[in-house]
Amino acid sequence: MDFDNTAKIKFYSGETIPLELHKPRIVQKIHLAPIERRLKALEEGGFNTFRLNTQDVFLDMLTDSGTNAMSDMQLSAMMHADDAYAGSLSFTRMQKAVEEVLKKKYLLPVHQGRAAENIISKVYIKKKGDLIPMNYHFTTSLAHITQYGGRIVELLYDEAYKITSSHPFKGNMNIEKLEEVIKETGVENIPYIRMEASTNLIGGQPFSIANLRAVRKIADNYGLKIVLDASLLGENAYLVIQREPEFANSTMGEVIEAMTGLSDIVYFSARKLSSSRGGGICTNNSDIYHEIEAMIPLFEGFLTYGGMSVREIEAIAVGLYETLDEQIICQSPQFISYLVNNLVSLDIPVVTPAGVLGAHIDAMKFCEHIPQLQYPAGALAAALYMISGIRGMERGTLSNQRDEDGNEPVADMELVRLAVPRRVFTLSQIKYVIDRLTWLHENRKLIGGLKFVYEPPVLRFFMGGLEPVTDWPQQLLAKFKEDFGDSL
Repeated sequence: MDFDNTAKIKFYSGETIPLELHKPRIVQKIHLAPIERRLKALEEGGFNTFRLNTQDVFLDMLTDSGTNAMSDMQLSAMMHADDAYAGSLSFTRMQKAVEEVLKKKYLLPVHQGRAAENIISKVYIKKKGDLIPMNYHFTTSLAHITQYGGRIVELLYDEAYKITSSHPFKGNMNIEKLEEVIKETGVENIPYIRMEASTNLIGGQPFSIANLRAVRKIADNYGLKIVLDASLLGENAYLVIQREPEFANSTMGEVIEAMTGLSDIVYFSARKLSSSRGGGICTNNSDIYHEIEAMIPLFEGFLTYGGMSVREIEAIAVGLYETLDEQIICQSPQFISYLVNNLVSLDIPVVTPAGVLGAHIDAMKFCEHIPQLQYPAGALAAALYMISGIRGMERGTLSNQRDEDGNEPVADMELVRLAVPRRVFTLSQIKYVIDRLTWLHENRKLIGGLKFVYEPPVLRFFMGGLEPVTDWPQQLLAKFKEDFGDSL
């Protein structure tokens, strides 16, 4: 079954390409540095793409967090922000947007998504060993849960771990395992159930409404809360419309309401959800609101700004309404689908079906000669940057954290994420990505492993420093010069 996004505009030539339903009004110049400078930048940054300076980056596909293109309506809204410390009208407008789009009455503002994770973990994880069942973890959600003594258990179906698959909802929670975990662990040791829309670390894969309903039924049976990470809610809703027959004729608003209505607490990073910067925690339960309320002034700021600029609050409000616009939300998933489908046709290993957030290259297969503890996804991300100026992100063992005994568990998948933020890249730039990945795949045996020279104790993938285990970067550079000559 083909899960490509249905094109409403057909080309007479028969070619299937995504058509941009927007026009650029403001542009930013980017630069493609020579390969020698790119290798030097890698060395200076400890072969960690997070530590690269943007002046050395051509196509920044590290993340969609805070990098989506804002709309003209968002920019104009920022000009009439209310700078009041307390009782700001900007917050009132954001609160109204949350109520009308996410259908939640109570809003607690935070400066970004991980701030919401910190506060929720602090409020609800009461004792060491508390267990949070989830479809799959995100790096910062895991870090905050473990920081307060909690543990996680990931409950995906086996299909989710298959790189090549046609399953439409690989982010679904395994309902049978969920009930088993609750019975074995005891309700008193489970603060809440977490669902992520969409599962970032396994390729941006969505869950279905039917699955969330089943989770809700079990939660109700055992008196448990559901906490929804809604950072990629819009894209998950879009894929529900594309892939879940019950919702084929539904609007974005109807699908979003179905998802948030099944959740007790909804939190989000506005850097993703509404193409701005900030975040929020929202609920319809006044008891939950008051349980969390005191944490906002303590960690974030007053209850009507939560550590955010009021200008960003205005942009969030507009961005939430724009999440209801299918033409705005569809652009990124359609470009991702185009990229993924082209890579599949070239036998370049990539997670399928195409999900949200970006294309996810299977580094385990791409660099099958590199042991997992030499971080093949990190090595592939470094190699791709060196030969192209494209900055992707490692999503594998390097992004994991060590256990309590200092052991290093290997990841379920070794992925390089090439994020495709909303309305940022042109089709020619996506074609450049395909071209350089094709060359690198043909020369993949030249890529070698990495090792840590500086390993931070928490979230090591952000600022950790690595170095190659051999001189493979120099060999790759030589091959690039042989094939491309003076070309950048």
